[in-house]
Amino acid sequence: MALARMAVLREPGDGTGAVARLISHVEAVMGFTNCYEDATRAEAYSKLEFARTYYLAFRDLPTIISDHVRGRDAIDFGCGTGRSTRFLRKLGFDVIGVDIAEDMLRKAREVDPGGDYRLVQDGDLRQFTSCSYDLVLSAFTFDNIPAMDTKVRIFTELRRLLKPEGRIVSVVSSPEIYVHEWASFSTKDFPENRNAKSGDEVRIITTDFDDGRPMIDILCTDESYREVYRSVGLKVVGTYKPVAKGDEPYEWVNETRIAPWVIYVLKKTQEISDRS
Repeated sequence: MALARMAVLREPGDGTGAVARLISHVEAVMGFTNCYEDATRAEAYSKLEFARTYYLAFRDLPTIISDHVRGRDAIDFGCGTGRSTRFLRKLGFDVIGVDIAEDMLRKAREVDPGGDYRLVQDGDLRQFTSCSYDLVLSAFTFDNIPAMDTKVRIFTELRRLLKPEGRIVSVVSSPEIYVHEWASFSTKDFPENRNAKSGDEVRIITTDFDDGRPMIDILCTDESYREVYRSVGLKVVGTYKPVAKGDEPYEWVNETRIAPWVIYVLKKTQEISDRS
């Protein structure tokens, strides 16, 4: 299947039901405060579909995953109400959905009683065996993780889960999403977003459901993400910036000319030994 219109960057030499927005705050050095243990928001997320701006986040994932991933064992990190978990299962993966929000997982199990959904306390992934997964998908999760050291700790754990040839596919919000209007989002009430730097809070409203409370995300630039990846022994083997073609059945706002999402494909490097 050919990729639809998309800006694609390859590194030199390299041959979702609703996804929970996992918002977390550092307590002391290691902990999370789960601000999305929220039944109202879980109910709203469970009604989201792969439509409008969200459609672009998932449209090309089947091709991207097919190009980069061998094997069928997967973790959906930050699965929320299970949209992306079910998406991976339809692609043929044996997938486990994990999240820190019990309300989100309760809704995921209600929608998908046969799915494997697991609560992780404080983002602790030690229940999962090292070097056991072909794919770790993280869709929007890192939009809400504030501190660089927390990102580093979590990506270190996700790296640990990968088989030697496994891949992490991380879908994140482009910094541009916070300063424009979109088919699924509005930022016009938050002009302060334009002055935000990497690591700052930004606000955005999802217009696809009735819960009109703004999301509080953490702006993270491409440079900052790549710094995190390098520090934990991950190499970017593909970067994708999906934009709309213009012939989809949606009324686009800026999606045909600006990519709202960035999709990173990551593999292990040999510089850092695996941790058990």
